[in-house]
Amino acid sequence: MIFKSNLLCKIIGFIHLINNQLYKSEYLTIFKRLGSHSVLALIALIVIGGATRVMEAGLACPDWPLCYGSFLPFNHMNLRVFLEWFHRLDAFLVGILILFKFALSIIWKNEIPNWLPKTYSLLLFLVIVQGSFGALTVINLLDSYTVTGHLLIAFLLLITTISINQNLENDDIEEPLIWWRFLLFFPLLLTLIQSFIGVRLSSTWSAHICLSFNKQCLILNTHKLFAFPIAFSILLIIATAIYKRSLLNENWKYLSALIFLLFSQIALGVLSLKTNLNEPIFIIGHQLNASLFIAILTTLIFKNPFTKKGLNHSLNSQMVGINS
Repeated sequence: MIFKSNLLCKIIGFIHLINNQLYKSEYLTIFKRLGSHSVLALIALIVIGGATRVMEAGLACPDWPLCYGSFLPFNHMNLRVFLEWFHRLDAFLVGILILFKFALSIIWKNEIPNWLPKTYSLLLFLVIVQGSFGALTVINLLDSYTVTGHLLIAFLLLITTISINQNLENDDIEEPLIWWRFLLFFPLLLTLIQSFIGVRLSSTWSAHICLSFNKQCLILNTHKLFAFPIAFSILLIIATAIYKRSLLNENWKYLSALIFLLFSQIALGVLSLKTNLNEPIFIIGHQLNASLFIAILTTLIFKNPFTKKGLNHSLNSQMVGINS
């Protein structure tokens, strides 16, 4: 009787474990899907913001948060007003999406990992800061440092969102490859610095002044020189992945995308200078490439080849207990 009772308890525990894991996976699947939508929305937001800056539409709506005192300014609508209005609309939708995820994490806090509500609270804080910088860009009449901070916080939102998504995919971690993460972090940091220089370049008109009058060329020259360490660090990552064949097999799609983005980014930069920054499509493409570059590097950092425990490990231990 004691043997049968113990066996029954183990079987019940085994069934409860399966149901609990499947139950929790439904919640995590929802957060993963919302996270994927957030990444796409943030990249779109950054690109639209870049288009707004390139088209000199940052002050097309003279007030904030409305535009000419209304939610949809039909009477004042033109390309520049539309870009600024749509940029604000996209930012509002991104904020609502992140607020929705934060609310769900509070409601389902007993069914999800403990770190998730805390991380979403950080994400919500970044949204509030980002909205504040958006208001300041209008109030301060496109002050260069305000515009730069606005973009960098958008990148932090993108990096945080991708890190959450990848940690949801790799919830159980035994041994991350720290050296691989460090190797990937270096070009990510350089790209963020390069983006900072790029925004300063456009928001202070330094590029136009340098190309037209050969003055104030320090920022432009620094921006061009920074392409070399970024390119070297990416090539070093590719060489390391080829040497460590398992890394190449695991991440070849992302690494191929990095190589493509690297050379296309250089080409777009050269074309932008050759056309004296008069072709918005090249500059907007340059901004899009930078966003994708940061997104892929962040994904690779948190998409380490992990040794997973998870459901299979738990089920195996339960099966051992039942068999014994």
